[in-house]
Amino acid sequence: MKLAKVKTDKSYAKAICEYSIQKQVPFYTALTEVQSECLQLFRLLGSYLKKRTATKNKMHGEEDLGLPSKFVYRFLRRYCKHHLDKEIKGIEEKLLSLVKQNQQLQLTLLTTIPGIRIRTAFFLFVCTDGFKKCEKGLQLCS
Repeated sequence: MKLAKVKTDKSYAKAICEYSIQKQVPFYTALTEVQSECLQLFRLLGSYLKKRTATKNKMHGEEDLGLPSKFVYRFLRRYCKHHLDKEIKGIEEKLLSLVKQNQQLQLTLLTTIPGIRIRTAFFLFVCTDGFKKCEKGLQLCS
């Protein structure tokens, strides 16, 4: 790809045009509504898992201090059990229902592999668009 010495929008547009003529760039396919929702839910799930881990670490730190404040420890335990765990469970159920709508057979087959549980299967489905983006196993590994 040739780049001009003077870097302007016009020279970049020209370079992109020449590149697309030479390389036959594939068209962009937008995410479906289900794929988009799954991706958003998976990101939200990751956020809640980080919050839960931070809360558990905070509880562990309070235990190491010898429980100076029982109120704080009870609050953290309730927050973790009642709020975060319920939200995580709800997100996982919604993800499960969305993935089952489109890839029930693949989900069943994938979870039979030792070491692959439901969250890993969700991640693989969301990132690979149900393995449509991967033509070979090496593409999935990288």
